[in-house]
Amino acid sequence: MPKVDILMTGAYPEWDMEDLEAKYTVHRLWEADDKEGLLANVGDSIRAIATRGELGASTTLMQSLPNLEIVSCYGVGTDAIDLAHARTRGIRVTNTPDVLTEDVADIALGLLLATARHIPQADVFVRSGQWGKAPMPLVTRVAGKRLGIVGMGRIGQAIARRASAFGCEISYFSRRPQSQVSYVFEPDLIALAEWSEFLIVIVPGGEATKNIIDAAVLKALGANGILINVSRGSTVDEEALIAALRDGTIKAAGLDVFLNEPKIDPRFLALDNVVLQPHHGSGTIETRKAMGQLVRDNLAAHFAGAALPTPVV
Repeated sequence: MPKVDILMTGAYPEWDMEDLEAKYTVHRLWEADDKEGLLANVGDSIRAIATRGELGASTTLMQSLPNLEIVSCYGVGTDAIDLAHARTRGIRVTNTPDVLTEDVADIALGLLLATARHIPQADVFVRSGQWGKAPMPLVTRVAGKRLGIVGMGRIGQAIARRASAFGCEISYFSRRPQSQVSYVFEPDLIALAEWSEFLIVIVPGGEATKNIIDAAVLKALGANGILINVSRGSTVDEEALIAALRDGTIKAAGLDVFLNEPKIDPRFLALDNVVLQPHHGSGTIETRKAMGQLVRDNLAAHFAGAALPTPVV
């Protein structure tokens, strides 16, 4: 039986690539010098897209693949996939939830600790020989503080469990109260920011949450407040954030995601009150292997006519 043709929009780890290429005819879109030419040549044969969350699958891409049946996404976020177009054509869409929950929650707390306790600055302080010559500036305690979480899905709940172990008082904002948690629900984001000493953002991307953290929220968070973003770059108004970091509207920020990643706004690089991560919240060997396995399981289930493990559409 001939192998099914699939289109990959970007590279996966080698252990996933080896398995996919053994089972399918893989067309590497990201390596093509003439992407339109590749799609014109093989578009009719493509039955699946294997993509990544930040790459997605646009309307234009899917329209160039008339026999497309499924888009399998390596990541939780599907905001870069045109779900409405997929529904219209009956194209299935899957993602990789749950398997990255704990790692993203870990990095949220890691960024909070690094930002509040000046861990990157302390490393430089020691390496540059300042220790013993000058006092290390005092930093901000994390334990026992008021923590606001914007989003109380799987990852938000995992963050809250970790913060609870630090003795933090926790309130959250979301579209609706979450009956499975006992933390305080705050329906007003401005009010949550005013109450919070630390504010962690973990909501999905997309138009509904675009710039949900704006100048008004940052002003409410205040001069002693710290913002952590482990959601999507689109959820924070970056112009407002850079201004707030520059002028002291907020104390500091820890960021794993950016609006134009990986080509982030260079103004971030000049700020000493922001800790920067290369969108690596799920970047552990364990989680990335589990994510790749789930992508491959969804593809295998679809072509076997079985139920999809993690359907979105």
